[in-house]
Amino acid sequence: MTPIERALQELRNGNLIGLPTETVYGLAGDATRSDTVSKIYALKNRPHFNPLIAHVCNIEMAKQLGNFSETARRLADKFWPGPMTLVLPKTEQSPVCDLARAGLDTQAIRWPAHEMAQTLISEFGQPVVAPSANRSGKISPTRAEHVRSEFGLSLPVILDGGASVLGLESTVLAVQGETITLLRAGSLARQQIEDVVGEISSATIDDTSPKSPGMLSRHYSPNAKLRLNAEGPIGDEAFLGFGSKSTDFTLNLSRSGDVQEAAANLYAMLRELDEMHSAIAVAPIPMTGLGEAINDRLARAALRETGQNE
Repeated sequence: MTPIERALQELRNGNLIGLPTETVYGLAGDATRSDTVSKIYALKNRPHFNPLIAHVCNIEMAKQLGNFSETARRLADKFWPGPMTLVLPKTEQSPVCDLARAGLDTQAIRWPAHEMAQTLISEFGQPVVAPSANRSGKISPTRAEHVRSEFGLSLPVILDGGASVLGLESTVLAVQGETITLLRAGSLARQQIEDVVGEISSATIDDTSPKSPGMLSRHYSPNAKLRLNAEGPIGDEAFLGFGSKSTDFTLNLSRSGDVQEAAANLYAMLRELDEMHSAIAVAPIPMTGLGEAINDRLARAALRETGQNE
């Protein structure tokens, strides 16, 4: 039996698997079964008011879940398959269970570009929910071994699709008619979206009734204390550098100052430093391109208050 066949068997039995995508690895289960979805919330220790993204393998499946306006269809035509999630009014016939939507009348939908994810969803024949395969609030996984270290024997199958090439979660956009709101910055840069549809607004953090995944204030957090916009380490801090001007770095997100390379390295390097250090200083990251999403993740990871998240 191939790994895909084993994964399909587990999904059909209502169990969870580890699923690679181009953004991060997901904790995947049948989106139509509330008993399966409840396992995701329990295993991640994720609050039930935080909705999940339904992953599809084509536009036809997506249209079964959400009502597409002309603007939503333009975005889908341009950026799917890829690292964009659309939050749309749900259809009356949507098979996704209410628990996965956290009782909302909208549905978050993504068509991932990873070949293994596409194959699995296509052969499964219906959408899967697949939030990041980590305990709620911790660093998202970008390799199969990260998922194994997080959940161990709790997952019967973890598909290994190699390192996630993008390394940051999808960009989440709410589309109501022709109105677009950025709910979460991610692997698709704001400028790329605005080149297609014009200027878009941004939503505020919502810790009580989030409209999509990734909207809670504390998220993506290592155990180590983070200090941001640091010019160098202090005391026993590890230093996560960026660019050629960073010296005394323990690891460097991108020596050439490439924010796309930095995004791909962010979670893996945070995990590596978190295993060896109690404090991490992080060099300044420019806000251009994917720098917006990197700074978003770092700002939320640096919060020390107790909280829940994706």
